[in-house]
Amino acid sequence: MRRIEESELIINPDGSVFHLHLKPEDIAENIILVGDPGRVELISSFFDTIELKKSNREFVSCTGTLNGKRLTVVATGIGTDNIDIVVNELDALVNIDFETRTIKEQHTALNFVRIGTSGALQKDLPVDCWLLSEKAIGFDGLINFYAGRNKVVDDDFEQAFTKSLNWNPLLTAPYVVDAAPDLLSKLVGENVIKGVTISAPGFYGPQGRELRLPIADANINDKITAFRYDNHRVTNYEMECSAIYGLSALLEHKAATVCVIIANRLAGTASKDYKPVMKKLVEHVLRGLTK
Repeated sequence: MRRIEESELIINPDGSVFHLHLKPEDIAENIILVGDPGRVELISSFFDTIELKKSNREFVSCTGTLNGKRLTVVATGIGTDNIDIVVNELDALVNIDFETRTIKEQHTALNFVRIGTSGALQKDLPVDCWLLSEKAIGFDGLINFYAGRNKVVDDDFEQAFTKSLNWNPLLTAPYVVDAAPDLLSKLVGENVIKGVTISAPGFYGPQGRELRLPIADANINDKITAFRYDNHRVTNYEMECSAIYGLSALLEHKAATVCVIIANRLAGTASKDYKPVMKKLVEHVLRGLTK
């Protein structure tokens, strides 16, 4: 049985994993991921009991119970590079024996639900609605570094998308991964709209924004908005969903993402105050995970 070297999995002197500073017993199997560390406090305020709170850098965590079910909330910070750290380390906590540094024979599947904010790419999507991501398109290239990526992606969708956009070969190759259907079913609701989400490796140029630097393809957002494939359209931009879906699929976990639409890029509209809407979304997700 392969032993994972100290350089590959760094374990802190207290037995916690390197970046998250969490120990195997610290996390639940239902994990809510948020970008904003401050959102951990919002979500945990609904818990009936608080078991622990830990933080290191932008990675803030809290585990507690709600309606008799154990939940963990982890702040990832912004970007798919952070998701690579968070999901791999959370997986290690349940599927690697820290004493022997070997992979456990019995696999533990985690449920990841990301709650975030996002910008719409279709004019008819109102601000303050909740966008549930049936599929994620990764502009970040993260999953392309891992063996087996072709087993978890929607290859036909990828090919249609790159052909339609006349994809720039200087950019990383997009990948497309589905959410877990049973998690999606727990998150549907009156204010929920299903869609396809792009995760971009930046907020400005990679999402078609221009400040002082022009972007390589000035028409990329128009082409994305116009793209259609098998009754799907691309609905929104954010910065983490694709890596969560891709890594979860490769590691045999389940994942779903639901975001508040706080701006509509085509309509030029923005939420006047999305925080009350976010609070209602949090309550909606918690009901879905604990009922």
